[in-house]
Parts: sequence; structure tokens; C-alpha cells
Amino acid sequence: MPLQLRDAPESWPVTRTEDFYRTDWVMALRLDELHAPGNDETFARLVLEHPGAVIVLAVDDRQRAYCLWQYRHPARRRLVELPAGLLDATGEAPEETARRELREEAGLEARHWTHLGSTWSSPGISSEVTHLFLARGLREITAAFERRHEEADMSGDWVPVDELRAAVLAGEVADGLLVQTLLLADAKGLL
Repeated sequence: MPLQLRDAPESWPVTRTEDFYRTDWVMALRLDELHAPGNDETFARLVLEHPGAVIVLAVDDRQRAYCLWQYRHPARRRLVELPAGLLDATGEAPEETARRELREEAGLEARHWTHLGSTWSSPGISSEVTHLFLARGLREITAAFERRHEEADMSGDWVPVDELRAAVLAGEVADGLLVQTLLLADAKGLL
């Protein structure tokens, strides 16, 4: 039987779970012991529980994308990014989270939203799924959001899409979600 070219839901039995780190916040780190079907062997896998996230490529009528410059401690870099955030509000759909993050991080609202796709950030260790959006028909708003920690030092500005694409292709901008979102929108002929 030939394999289908699509991801498919599947779940192997977990025989034991041990929490290494768990708080009231939205993430946890655990060790699962699993059992592969048709095999008597069990083995351990480290799992980072993650609520999921959204990212927004906001493009204005002048073909400029709104970008953020933010320090990311694990990478030890200030990265060029797009507005993004966690699915950390109970019952909030991904598009609504994307709308909220665009308001909070960029002070923008959009009339037109396109879901470009969803990707697994690092499925070998994390349950994070990120939903990628293109936002058009933008207007500036007054954002009433208090930025803290790294976000307090974040800055934003408009960048021509052609320059952003060139920086991605040259390896000068390497945030994975920005790269995926930009190239997916480009491949779909939406830029």
C-alpha cells in the first residue's frame, strides 16, 4: 500500500509520564515513556507542552510588511520578527489571537485575513503548532497594551516586502516563523 503524501493523526501508547517542570503558566516539560505498536520495547521522549501560537504577516497597500526587532535570550540575538503570540487565552480561536497580537504588538487592525497554513515548530520535542496568517486592509489604532520584559525593548517598523524577501534569501533574517510565513504567502501568489 503506497503512503499518502499527508500528515496523519496517530498516537502511540504512553506507559508512564514524569513531569520535570510544570507551572500555572501555559507550558510544561515532561518525559513520556512510550510503546511502539508491534514492538515490545518502550523508550523515552522529552516533550515540551506548548499551547500553540500565531504569526501575522501584515502587509499594507504600499507592499510593506510590519516587522519587529526583539531580543531573544535563547538565541542570544535581536531578531527581525513578525507580530506573533501564544494561544494562551482560553477559548480564543487562532485568528482572534492573531487579531489581538497585531493590535498589541503593532497597533494595527486588518479588514482581510488569510490563513496561510499551520506548521509544527519542532515536532521531535514540542507540541507547538503555529498558525500563519496574512493580514491586509490595515489601519492604525491606539494600542492599550503594557509591554514588559523583552517586549518593553521591542521596536517595530515597515519594511518593503521585496527587501524582506531578499534579506530572508540572503540569510540575514532567519527567524523560522517569519521565513515560513513570508515564503508561503509568496509561493501562494499573495504578495
